[in-house]
Amino acid sequence: MPQEIERKFLVIGDRWRDLASGILYRQGYLQRTPEKTVRVRIAGDQGFLTIKGKTEGIARLEFEYEIPREDAFALLTHLGDRPQIEKHRYRIPMGEFCWEVDEFLGENQGLVLAEIELTAVDQPFPKPDWVGTEVSHEPRYYNANLVSYPYCQWSPTERQT
Repeated sequence: MPQEIERKFLVIGDRWRDLASGILYRQGYLQRTPEKTVRVRIAGDQGFLTIKGKTEGIARLEFEYEIPREDAFALLTHLGDRPQIEKHRYRIPMGEFCWEVDEFLGENQGLVLAEIELTAVDQPFPKPDWVGTEVSHEPRYYNANLVSYPYCQWSPTERQT
């Protein structure tokens, strides 16, 4: 079964910016529960439908399918929760790994996160100096939760931890 194993970190500074070009992402949720999420995403000129299971530690089931961009746009426009997530995603290769840096826009502007997908929960990986505090186990950083509690509503204390 397809499984996503992902670790998520806050980003320090902006030295990462020169390492990749960003692609605009727009995504919304058709369902958001602790047991599963159903997401629609437009990434550049591609559309995707993604179903994710309950997060257990840093792993969960994930099924992702490319769909016509026009279908993704219609789903986001007519059925997606509001607000939707908008961000620029930067893919930064490091050896056999690829870091993804998300610079959020709109109601989540100011939040910058780095993610790395692994093949095992305990897999070692390179951590560049612009990767800061790990937030993998903090649900407020999950994209699905940023819809109902966007970064612009966080207190100064929440933004520092």
